[in-house]
Amino acid sequence: MTLKKLSVAVAMIVAGAQVHAAVPNAVPALPVGDALELTAPFVLAPGYVQKVIADRNTQLGLGQSNSGNWDMIDTNDTGSDAGRYLFMPFETGSAGVQRVDLWDNNYSTRTVTIVPNGANGFVAGDASRWTPWGGYLTAEESWSDPQQAASGYGRLFEITNPTAAPTEINFVHRKIGPADIRVSHEGLAFDKNNNFYFIDERNDSHIFKFVSANPNATNGADFFASGQTFVLRVGTGLNNTNTNVNEEVTGAYSWIALTNATGAPLANTIVKTDPNGLSILDGRATPNVIGLHGTNFDRPEDMEIETLANGDQILYVATTTNNKVFALELAKNEIDLFASRATIDAVTGAAVGNAFTSPDNMAIDAYGNMYIIEDQDGGIANIWKATDVDNDGVAESIEVFATLRTNDAEPTGMYFHPTNGKIYVNVQHPGSGNDVVEEISPVPEPQTYAMMLAGLGLVGWMGRHRRQA
Repeated sequence: MTLKKLSVAVAMIVAGAQVHAAVPNAVPALPVGDALELTAPFVLAPGYVQKVIADRNTQLGLGQSNSGNWDMIDTNDTGSDAGRYLFMPFETGSAGVQRVDLWDNNYSTRTVTIVPNGANGFVAGDASRWTPWGGYLTAEESWSDPQQAASGYGRLFEITNPTAAPTEINFVHRKIGPADIRVSHEGLAFDKNNNFYFIDERNDSHIFKFVSANPNATNGADFFASGQTFVLRVGTGLNNTNTNVNEEVTGAYSWIALTNATGAPLANTIVKTDPNGLSILDGRATPNVIGLHGTNFDRPEDMEIETLANGDQILYVATTTNNKVFALELAKNEIDLFASRATIDAVTGAAVGNAFTSPDNMAIDAYGNMYIIEDQDGGIANIWKATDVDNDGVAESIEVFATLRTNDAEPTGMYFHPTNGKIYVNVQHPGSGNDVVEEISPVPEPQTYAMMLAGLGLVGWMGRHRRQA
C-alpha cells in the first residue's frame, strides 16, 4: 500500500461512522446576519462538526472581484497537488470563478477570484467539473426559450490552467462539438469512457451525451473539436397513446443523435445564430422536433456518477420540479426512479412525503451513499442521505443529514473530498449577502480511534522509513 493510499484509508476510517440522522425536517431560520451564519449555519447529524473556511465579506474587504451566489464545487483531482483546491463559480448576472486553497492556513489569503466578474461575458455560473485532461469546466445556467431568438449564453467554459496564478488564468468558451449546442447548464459528468453528459435546466427539457471523437484528448480544444451529441429517449419517446412526448418515465432508454459523428447538425435540428454571429444548435428546441424528440424531464439539475464494485456506472440526475432523482444504469441502458416523495424515511418508517422537496444538488461519499441537497430556503432546506444497499438504482430509504438555517439561503455544491474525509458545502445567496464555504468534518466514534491512531502511526513510520532509506 502506498503512503498516499494509506492516508486515504485513514481518512475513510475517520469518515466511516454510519449514523442514522436525528435532524428535524425544519428548524427556525436565523435572523439575517446572525453570528451563527459564520459559526454554525447547519444543524448536523450526530458525529459531525462544522466551520466556515471562506466568506464573501472577507473577499470583498480584500478588494476581490466577487459577485457572490457561490455554486457547485469540485477539486483538482489529478496532478501533483491533487485535492489542494476547491473551485466554484458565481451564479450571478456578472459571473466569475473562485479558488480555495485547502493547504493555506491563512483565512484571508486562501480564497482568490481566478475569473473576474463578467469575463468573456460570463453569466449565471453554475456547473463545476474537473476534466480527465486536467482542466476545469463551468457553464452558464441561462438559455432562451424555443420561440425566441438565440441569446448569447448557454455556453460551456474551460479554465485550461486552473492551478496557475490568478493573473495567468486562461478562461475560454468551449463549443460542445462544431454544432455548439446551447442549453441552460448545471450538471456535468464524465463516465469511465470519457463520454460527457449535460442537461438543460428547465421544465420539459432534456438529458444529453457528447461522445468525443478523441476521448483521450490531452486538452479541451481537441476533446470538444469533433464528436457526436445525443439526447436521452426512454422507450419510444411517446406516451401510451403515441400522441405526446413522454415525461419522466422509467425503463429502457436509447440515445438519439442530434449531430453526425463529427458534430455537424443533422437535418431538422434547430440551428440559430447568436448575437455574437456564431452558429449554434438550440438544445432546448431541437429535442421537441418529431423524429429527434427526447424524453422530457422537469428541471433536471445536478448530475453525479457512481462506479460500482463490478465496474458498472450509475448516472444520477436530480429533477427539481416534481421532487425526483433518477438513476441511469449506463451498462444496461435502463433508467430507474432512485428517490421521490414515495421513498421511505429511515427515521419514521413512512413515505417521506412533502418533507422531500426540490432536490437540486447531489454528492456521493466514499462508501457510495448518495446525498441529495434541496433548493429551499434556510430553515427548511435539507440535505438527505439515501441508502441503496443492493445498488439497483432505487433507494430503500432516505434520512435528513443536515438542515440549513441561514435566512434566505440554500445549500449548494456539496462535495466529499477524496483524501481528507471532509465535506464542503456552499451557503448561497443568504439574506445578509455573505456567502460562505462550510467545512463539515466527521468525528470518529470511540472504537475507531485505535484504528485511526494505528493507521496514522503506520503513515508516520513509513514516512520515516522512506527518509532513512
